Amino acid sequence: MQLEVFPANFRNLEKIRDFFARAARAAGLDEDAVYDVQMAVDEAAANIIDHAYGGEDIGVIECSFEIIDNGIRIVLHDHGKAFDPDLIAPPDVSSDPCSRKPRGLGLYFMQKLMDNVNFTFNGDGGNILTMEKIKEKCC
Repeated sequence: MQLEVFPANFRNLEKIRDFFARAARAAGLDEDAVYDVQMAVDEAAANIIDHAYGGEDIGVIECSFEIIDNGIRIVLHDHGKAFDPDLIAPPDVSSDPCSRKPRGLGLYFMQKLMDNVNFTFNGDGGNILTMEKIKEKCC
């Protein structure tokens, strides 16, 4: 498993996306799947900055990945406020987009873009987000 640590600020979102894009390509994912990975980790990292830490430059985001037989496993670990996805009501994506609140779709997008999404809260503080993207079967 390869690990890189980034200061939790919005200036590093591109570096985080690039780190995981390189990993996804190394795992043999096609460019559509690489894009899905980039969008999911961008949402996850932004949520960590906003919600786990409550602002920029308060903590770090530990980013790691593991190439698995059928794709890639991605891990983002923070040391911020606990997050329980079960407490988040699913968004009403069938409603008029203009009447919806401007935020609140990050978790929904992560779950739609990735094949597996799992949150755990680390007892010593922090959240561990694990996501997997599976390669499309060819032929």
